[in-house]
Amino acid sequence: MTQIESVIGSDFPKKIIPLIQAAKNSIKIVVFDWRWYYNEPGNPAQLFNHAILTAKNHGVEVKVITNVRDVVNLLNQQGCVAKYPVSKHLVHAKIMIIDDKHLVIGSHNYTQSAFTMNREASIIIRDFADIGPFLDFFNNLFL
Repeated sequence: MTQIESVIGSDFPKKIIPLIQAAKNSIKIVVFDWRWYYNEPGNPAQLFNHAILTAKNHGVEVKVITNVRDVVNLLNQQGCVAKYPVSKHLVHAKIMIIDDKHLVIGSHNYTQSAFTMNREASIIIRDFADIGPFLDFFNNLFL
């Protein structure tokens, strides 16, 4: 049964990290901006980053499309499969698909500003029956 949960402002890491930790098979991400905070391990965005890498290290396949080349390189070095979008159009979407059944979509980039200061709004749709178009969207970008 589909469940929808709001994710407002700084609630993003608090609500999304447990979802990442519960992933069993795959995490697919399309995000416009993603930052890494190497020297700030307690930063909410870095806690989120750590959760992604921990999931990968526990056997979850992580595939990413992002506009941030440094993050693409870092994720690939960590064993994820990350790509810079190849498109004549700007890829501004922010979606995460977990285990091909849960969708996180909204305005949050994966940055300290988005997680702590900006006015952001996203939603989690669990057991989303109509996730197919979002899987298609991801797969068409990931070619």
